[in-house]
Amino acid sequence: MSNAQKDRNLFDELMEIRDQQRKQAKNKRVVVRGKSLPLELNPLGTMRWYMHPRIDDTSHKAMILYVQEIPPGSKGALYKTQGGMVIHVWKGRGYSMIDGVSYSWEAGDVVQIPIRTPGVTVQHFNDDADETARLICCEPNTVDSLSVDRGSGWEILVPAPEYVQDQE
Repeated sequence: MSNAQKDRNLFDELMEIRDQQRKQAKNKRVVVRGKSLPLELNPLGTMRWYMHPRIDDTSHKAMILYVQEIPPGSKGALYKTQGGMVIHVWKGRGYSMIDGVSYSWEAGDVVQIPIRTPGVTVQHFNDDADETARLICCEPNTVDSLSVDRGSGWEILVPAPEYVQDQE
């Protein structure tokens, strides 16, 4: 053990972190108002981020939470993830392709993306020709502990069509 390690008290350092977190938490948002959040068009599609590893003004960062909007008759990106996401279908109807298997859903349903070591491929489709589908997507924020890849890789395989059109 080096002298620097001998002179450290890691328990005290942990208590310093605790005290700093308590102080910071006093000024954090407890309510995140959806109307105040911008829509973002990215390779996954159109999203409104409520909780994200880089959003620092919420009372905690334990979850990643966003609403994904899929226009009538369109689809989100095809992507690979380790899984572990829970999706509440807020509005609309459609289906999700999970590892090549189709699962139908409608407003009020919950879609669970299973955790699989080699990863899971996922894509969401809006079957409704008139109504935008809105999916509330939530997963644990393990970005700092397990990385974005979480052991299996996280990749956009085919971007959402609206993103592709916006880039042209």
